[in-house]
Amino acid sequence: MGYYSTNALASASFVNNLFNVAIFCCIGFTYGLTPIVGSLFTQKRHGDIGATTRAALVLNTLFTLAIMGVMTAVYFNLERLGQPAELLPLIRPYFLIYLAGMLPVAVFNVFAQWSYGIKNTRLPMWIILASNVANIIGNYLLIFGHGGFPELGLVGAGLSTLFARVMCPVIIIACFVCRASNRPYRRGFAAARTTADGLRRIWSISIPISMQMTFESGSFTFAAVMTGWISAIDLAAFQIIVIIGTLGFCIYYSIGSAVTILVANEAGRDDRRAMRRVAWAGYHVLLTLMCVSSAIFIFLGNRLMACFTDDPAVLAVTSGLILPLVMYQAGDATQINFAAALRGTSRVMPMLWIAFFSYMVLGVPATYLLGFPLGMGTYGIILSFSVSLFIAAALFLYYFLRSTRPVSHLRTGAS
Repeated sequence: MGYYSTNALASASFVNNLFNVAIFCCIGFTYGLTPIVGSLFTQKRHGDIGATTRAALVLNTLFTLAIMGVMTAVYFNLERLGQPAELLPLIRPYFLIYLAGMLPVAVFNVFAQWSYGIKNTRLPMWIILASNVANIIGNYLLIFGHGGFPELGLVGAGLSTLFARVMCPVIIIACFVCRASNRPYRRGFAAARTTADGLRRIWSISIPISMQMTFESGSFTFAAVMTGWISAIDLAAFQIIVIIGTLGFCIYYSIGSAVTILVANEAGRDDRRAMRRVAWAGYHVLLTLMCVSSAIFIFLGNRLMACFTDDPAVLAVTSGLILPLVMYQAGDATQINFAAALRGTSRVMPMLWIAFFSYMVLGVPATYLLGFPLGMGTYGIILSFSVSLFIAAALFLYYFLRSTRPVSHLRTGAS
């Protein structure tokens, strides 16, 4: 979008970051399925896995429709969010297309968490890679009007993404239904009755994870909105630096997902020492990847930025944001690892208040303070991410260690 127009890039930045809250809320809600499936898989209760997946599908569909209702209300109040007036005609149609893609994302992630929980991590990977290829091709054809297609700009990017998001659940459901190896899960899925107890169990694990991811992504969304108060140029630069940072974040989250699965497997055996070993092993991997990511941002950051736009004003702002981007990487990697480990234990209630305190109570005010009263602008907004991420990292680590204290230690303390 940066090569199409700076206004299109800024509009995409606003909508993408606004929807990050809704999308991560829904994706986080699906994550409640992973520890349950992982624990059942260790116990070889394949029929129960299918039944749990069905209940999760029902619950996640209803939850996502509710979030879509909230985002529809946001759509009718877009002009109240203080964005540059010239962006609203671009924002509105893109917003609606993005809204239509929310339910496919949720449905896909329900089946992806089922697949992760049974240690078939390759299936979602190949589907997501294929959908990204389809999205790239769609962007090429629809944004600029290549191959006889109309030039649709930002709307073309939205339609391409929507097609890719619909493609994902269609493929993974077909694999669930057609593969012989999934027969035990299909039987449990087909024979299950959705009960209040089953829904309640999934809800009790899913909602704290969902809220944790909502508060985390919400702090970034507030940052995007505040950046829009400065200028469209700063908003475009913010989008570029957030996407570059996502190159690290997504890798960290992938390792975190593996940590959740393996901790959940050990939780099924109630082996707390093994749960800790998994978490620390994952953290060592993440620290290594964090160093690699930071080196890429430092030495190749300007080249990465040039991939997004040739607007010298946007590039000038973005190049000054590399240092605060690198500064928050260690906090991001740490909080992802130990939040993921805590999810694997199914003891997830602390995640809700940790995220609220770190990202909303401390993070959002820090963003405003550094960006405006202290006069640091977009630099201060990015710098504020370090505040919330390092606080969250320390609290997630503390509660994971508290939740996995060896039983003998607990008995000694009780006596």
